[in-house]
Amino acid sequence: MAGIISLLVVVPFILGLMLLAIRSQRVRSPIVGAGVAFVVLGSLYLALPGVPARVAGLTVPPETVSRVMQGIEALITIYLLSVGIRMRRPLIAVLALAQAGVLAAAELGGGHHHAEAGVYVVVDQFSVILALIIGIVGGLICLYALDYMEQFHAHHFPEMPDKRPSFFATLFVFLGAMFGLVFSNNLFWIYFFWEITTLCSFWLIGYKGNAESINNACRALWMNLVGGLGFASALFFLARGGHPVAVDQLVKAVPAAVLLPVALLVFAGITKSAQMPFSSWLLGAMVAPTPVSALLHSSTMVNAGVYLVLRMSPVLQHTAAGLLVALVGAVTFLITSLAAITASDAKKVLAYSTIANLGLIIMCGGIGTHEAVWAGVLLIIFHAIAKGLLFLCVGLVEHKIDSRNIDDMAGMVLRMPRVAVMLQIGMAGMFLAPFGMLISKYAVFRAVLDSMPLMAVFVVFGSAATLFFWLKWMGILLMVSGPTENVEKDVGTGKWAALYTLAALTFATCMLFPLLSSYLVEPYVKAQYHLAQFSALSQGNVIIMISMLGLICLFPLSFFNYGRNVKVVDPYLAGANTDAGVSFTGSAGTVRDMSMRNYYLASLLPEDKLTKTGVVTACLLLAGLLLKVVFA
Repeated sequence: MAGIISLLVVVPFILGLMLLAIRSQRVRSPIVGAGVAFVVLGSLYLALPGVPARVAGLTVPPETVSRVMQGIEALITIYLLSVGIRMRRPLIAVLALAQAGVLAAAELGGGHHHAEAGVYVVVDQFSVILALIIGIVGGLICLYALDYMEQFHAHHFPEMPDKRPSFFATLFVFLGAMFGLVFSNNLFWIYFFWEITTLCSFWLIGYKGNAESINNACRALWMNLVGGLGFASALFFLARGGHPVAVDQLVKAVPAAVLLPVALLVFAGITKSAQMPFSSWLLGAMVAPTPVSALLHSSTMVNAGVYLVLRMSPVLQHTAAGLLVALVGAVTFLITSLAAITASDAKKVLAYSTIANLGLIIMCGGIGTHEAVWAGVLLIIFHAIAKGLLFLCVGLVEHKIDSRNIDDMAGMVLRMPRVAVMLQIGMAGMFLAPFGMLISKYAVFRAVLDSMPLMAVFVVFGSAATLFFWLKWMGILLMVSGPTENVEKDVGTGKWAALYTLAALTFATCMLFPLLSSYLVEPYVKAQYHLAQFSALSQGNVIIMISMLGLICLFPLSFFNYGRNVKVVDPYLAGANTDAGVSFTGSAGTVRDMSMRNYYLASLLPEDKLTKTGVVTACLLLAGLLLKVVFA
């Protein structure tokens, strides 16, 4: 049983090294396909009944692994120093040296010896959930990337050097690091994989190699290094105080004794999950190819942050530090939801939506009650699948129409009918009943009312903004203002496989929601909070949810034959239509084009002012958090 855990971590690293040397698409494709099949099947195996309980007690030789990790960490520090010097980014070099110094002090303090060998690896229900997201969603993104990156270079950026070998190598190293992160129970091991994900994201964001990509990659790097410094500092304080560095033991410690290192770990999670004031690195990541955006936003990078925060939730419960953490998430949710209204770039809308939903999860982690953690874990599941689908659909649309402006997607139901259906499914999965995101937000609202009632204001107004920007995008996709040409041709098999699977999973996770909750989420919550009984859903609510889902299933079916059996006529323009059909003759005899555009409310909700407000507020909250735990 121990073998499958080791293989899920090691095999992606080995495949990454292999792919680094392969330049032929014909040779690369079967290797990527085999790697995807392995991570999908391996993660599914861990979810079989009884498997997590059997694996949880496995033992690995920790000393050898720790020494290897320390050696690689030294190499990473040297590389980061070279990046800082070569790119003239002194902040990167300073942060890398500071991290290395603090970590060395923690190692010399012997803190890693406080974790017994039997608890270096953990496979509970929460780690299995993350493994499923990494394996299935992350694997499908890698499959999608095969066709995408070929077109990316051949048709859209032919002048760019073909760096696909390093691109796919980095994707698989990324997946392996994420598996290592969620299966590790020792915080020193988690830190090691944490830093690898930071390094991989730096390479992936800077893939294009132009000035914008390099600047955004460097911003992501230094911001995540700030979080890494917080993580290393937490390890130092744990080692100096003789506290355990095994996660399962740390969350059982007396909160007052470990609140400072836990707050530093949560700070690291906030930076990794791109919460304000660190949200700009995730917005800048949009410059990367679409598979990178999907991987960073749905299944890997950002989930590492919220995973760590939710792991620390029992310590934060009923503390002032937890309140401040929850407020950081609440402010981020509200501000970025409002900012998404003003964006017309589809990937930017998705980025803001991601940061907002991660803010809700951080809020749940700060509240720290069992109801809040239950809601936070569910948000991770539903968000990963729906957002992965949306990013991949937008990437395909951008390749076909050479634009990712939402207004340019008008009539997509005729131009790209299958993709339009899947976009609608993804958006419905983000905010419509009975899809899981709405159910999870309702659970968050209940948890907030029970613990911090005044914070419900953030949930209500942020959710209203969410409804606004999703609905106007859905309307544009269905709007038809004249004759259109179907451009949904020559789409690779890998792309369709990824999109169809994610669309099906969006429905399936909702349909199987009661099973997911009772089999994976509720047992984890009961174990963490020592509850004898916990049932989040009543039978009546389950029946209503399934009935609504059955009705919604009929909705996309009407689109598959839309272009064949529906006659599209010119819009009626008060009897003044011209022969063009989408223009009209004005009162002075001037021919004017008809236009239909979204509302972005840029004057009412200026993005720069919203962002500044959020950044300043979050900085004050984080400063208050650190001052509170230091002088408590």
